[in-house]
Amino acid sequence: MALGNEISQELHRLVDREMNFMHICGTHEAAIARTGLRSVLPDRLKIVMGPGCPVCITPQGEIDAALELAEKGCIVATYGDLLRVPGTHGSLESCGGDVRVVQGAHKAAEIARDSDKEVVFVSVGFETTAPTVAATILSRPPENFSILSCHRLVPPAMRWLLEQGEADLHGFMLPGHVCTVMGYHEYEEFPVPQVVAGFEAEDILLGLLMLAEQVRDGVARVENAYPRAVTREGNVKAQELMYEVFERQDAEWRGFPVIPQSGLKLRPEFAEYDAQQKFGVEFKHVGKHSACICDRVLRGIAQPTDCKLFSKACTPRNPVGPCMVSHEGACRIWHMYRIKKV
Repeated sequence: MALGNEISQELHRLVDREMNFMHICGTHEAAIARTGLRSVLPDRLKIVMGPGCPVCITPQGEIDAALELAEKGCIVATYGDLLRVPGTHGSLESCGGDVRVVQGAHKAAEIARDSDKEVVFVSVGFETTAPTVAATILSRPPENFSILSCHRLVPPAMRWLLEQGEADLHGFMLPGHVCTVMGYHEYEEFPVPQVVAGFEAEDILLGLLMLAEQVRDGVARVENAYPRAVTREGNVKAQELMYEVFERQDAEWRGFPVIPQSGLKLRPEFAEYDAQQKFGVEFKHVGKHSACICDRVLRGIAQPTDCKLFSKACTPRNPVGPCMVSHEGACRIWHMYRIKKV
């Protein structure tokens, strides 16, 4: 951690004004909390979590659609983090249907090959997971397999955050996992300091230092502090796979309105694998009816400890909101590491 100490000292020397940065990756938040990184930052430098947890930003209407599929007798397969996310009437864990945890779409397709029942994979995730789902679709799985596409794209959400300006941000730490697939060329349109960072403590500190230097110098560009995994172009083959199977669509995010061109749906030629069309289920908007402030946490304008339910009525075992469910959710991370208000 000697390098980390050197970077921390340089940050203390350099940061001479308020600097607020947002990262958009749950793994970054987990690393920051696990290592106590905020304790070595200058008081005037703040880093907040944005909509970087794909389970957390999946709106309640899409959880309700998955519950409807379970009620129709489908085998519903998805990632474990999604099981306890509350829908309008319970969760996938409590619904009593045939719900199975899988590691990915290919495992759900294997279940379909061995079953006479309809199998639906609830396909959440950012650009990191979408190419693997596309590869499964291109392998032409059995006709009793389909997906409920709940994928989201990061750049449109960043555009929305910048247009609103409610979080008073000076820059972004870009998501290392997403940029491994997509590169960072898409982010060059945004006129704010941005740095791609890895997930070790030193990676994050270096990313923050590079952001602070841009603010000090009055420049705005995309820099790469994670070159061992990320290039400007990204994994072009994975991108081609993703857009061969999916096309962009407007999509609602939990805590956000409908964000234009921020979701992915199956192209018409793959409609046979579209669970929405196959079973006639809709993604309906569901209004907020609880004291949960996950919406504000996901927009970077509140922290988990601002919520009166945090670690009281809302815990990982009995979550009120999705940020307390997922391992990438800020509330669960702060609960796990006993983080107090910062």
